[in-house]
Amino acid sequence: MLDHAANEKKASGVALTLAAHYPDKPDLVAAMIDLAIEELSHYRDVFKLIRARSLTLPPDTKDLYVNQLRALIRRGSEHYFLDRLLVAAVIEARGLERFSLIAGALPLGPLKTFYQNISQSEARHAQLFVSLAEQFYPRERVSWRWDSLVTAEAQILVDLPIRALLH
Repeated sequence: MLDHAANEKKASGVALTLAAHYPDKPDLVAAMIDLAIEELSHYRDVFKLIRARSLTLPPDTKDLYVNQLRALIRRGSEHYFLDRLLVAAVIEARGLERFSLIAGALPLGPLKTFYQNISQSEARHAQLFVSLAEQFYPRERVSWRWDSLVTAEAQILVDLPIRALLH
């Protein structure tokens, strides 16, 4: 849960950063405002679970997985925006996978329901980023870059140490 809280907080920040960096794209700004609010709401919900268990949030740390994915973002205005959207989609899709596994392993009850709902949110978020990419770029280009990033992400996952973290 501690890692989950950190990820929700960072996801909210990413959404706000995208909104701030692309004020000329009103559809993106509107979507990112909504996403930031939803991610911050998830952060609040996870924090409540943490607090109920008398745990303390640790300081933020660098996320090796996310940093390696971000290193795949190409420079230059022609590629940068597309890659930012698709890297965010990859991270959300991976979150869907991880939260679904957590939900599946939990016994029936409120925590299982919570993680099932979070999984559904992650699926929507991943699709949102892909849909936004397709709004600004040809579908073939989005599909090609998606495949490229997912292939690179698979290698990142192989090379990462096994840790009790969501990413």
